[in-house]
Amino acid sequence: MPDDNLDDSRIDDDIRHIEPGPRYSQAVVYDGIVYLCGQVGAPGAPITEQTRGALANIDRILAEAGSDKSRILQATIWLSDIRHLEEMTAVYEAWIPKHAIPARASVEARLVANYDVEIMLVAAQHRRRKAAAPA
Repeated sequence: MPDDNLDDSRIDDDIRHIEPGPRYSQAVVYDGIVYLCGQVGAPGAPITEQTRGALANIDRILAEAGSDKSRILQATIWLSDIRHLEEMTAVYEAWIPKHAIPARASVEARLVANYDVEIMLVAAQHRRRKAAAPA
């Protein structure tokens, strides 16, 4: 039985793919949750620039998905060398809103090409307000 208190206009049973490619989508949206694939910056650039590039990609994709960095629920960050953690964290902490710190894990991993950082996250979409009933 339907619940009349729910805003059905914001519930979309379809899965929305953002910037799909031959192997993966940049993001997938389902039921108000945005799942981003790993984002990277320019390969071979310093870790701070790679981090800024990845975060710029995240901002762009979240906006297209109807979200933003204040709605991030979880971030997973892979570093080619854990010794980059402090530099990457300085850029990340300057970017993330202080009132919206998500759950986060940072790990060392062997990354492809000359990438030193890859950031994957999950975020909530902005809530849509239920339209007022006509008077």
